Amino acid sequence: MNIFSDSASHIIWHLPGYWTLLAQNITDPNLIGQMQKAFTHFVQSGQAWALLIGLGIGYMIRNLTSYG
Repeated sequence: MNIFSDSASHIIWHLPGYWTLLAQNITDPNLIGQMQKAFTHFVQSGQAWALLIGLGIGYMIRNLTSYG
């Protein structure tokens, strides 16, 4: 291998993760619709209740175990 291909492969290997976003293929550009669908699924699947219950229990445990 020559020095150019070694340098190029070294540079490409250490690129930050956000550089890979430049090569993404966007199939559905409706971002608001996707967010609405995800939120609806979040509520309908019961994950919202699990989040609220978990926050409440975590808050109670934190208060019981903290000193002062």
